[in-house]
Amino acid sequence: MTGESVSAGDRAPLRVAIADDSLLLRSGIETVLLAHGFDVVASLDSADGVHELIEDERLDALVLDIRMPPTHSDEGLLVLEALRASGSDVGVLMLSMYATPSYAIRAMSAGGGTGYLLKDRIADPESFVHAVHTVASGGSVVDPEVVALLVGTPSSNALTALTPREREVLTLMAQGKSNGGIAQALFLSLKTVETHIGSIMAKLGIDDSPGEHRRVLAVLRLLGP
Repeated sequence: MTGESVSAGDRAPLRVAIADDSLLLRSGIETVLLAHGFDVVASLDSADGVHELIEDERLDALVLDIRMPPTHSDEGLLVLEALRASGSDVGVLMLSMYATPSYAIRAMSAGGGTGYLLKDRIADPESFVHAVHTVASGGSVVDPEVVALLVGTPSSNALTALTPREREVLTLMAQGKSNGGIAQALFLSLKTVETHIGSIMAKLGIDDSPGEHRRVLAVLRLLGP
C-alpha cells in the first residue's frame, strides 16, 4: 500500500473509473492517474451508469464525486452505499469540495476500501495517487484536514484513554498511512508502531474478529460523535 507509481513491468496497471460532473476536474484526475501508470477505463459526468460499469469492468478503484446531478447533494454517497449493499468491494475514493466531517463519517461507515479526500489534494499528485492505491488495496483514508477538525476534541471516553503518541498513530492511520508509513513519519521502529496499534485496538475495544476491518473501526471511533 504505497503512493508509488505502478510499473508496467512489475504488474498489470490498476483499472480505475472516474465519475464527476466537472469536465475540467475529470481531465485533471485522468492526467494524474495516467501519468502514474493507471488504466483509466471510463470517465462519467454523473452517477448514472456507475453500477453497470462496475458489473462490466474489472475495476480496482472508482474515483467518485460526492455531489453530482441531479440534486448536487449526496449522489456519490448513495452510489457508494448501494455498491456496498450489493456486495461490491471495489475501492471507492470519495471527493468533496469541502471538509464535511458528517460526510466523511458516512463514507467511512461503508467499510474498508473507502476514502474521503478533498478535491484540492489532486494538486498534490503523490497524496492523491497514494489515496487511490490505498482504497484499491482495501485500506481506508480520510483527508488530513477533516481529521484535524476532529482530532483535537476526543469523541468518546475510550479515546481519552489513549496516550498522546497513540492519538498521533491513530491520526496517521486515519490518513491512510501504513504501519511503515507511520513509523517513518514518527521516527519509530515498525515494532513500536505495531505495539501502539495493538494498544489502541485494546483500549477502543476492537477485537480481532473475522470480517471486520479493524483500522476502519478505529478511524470511525476517532471521527465519530
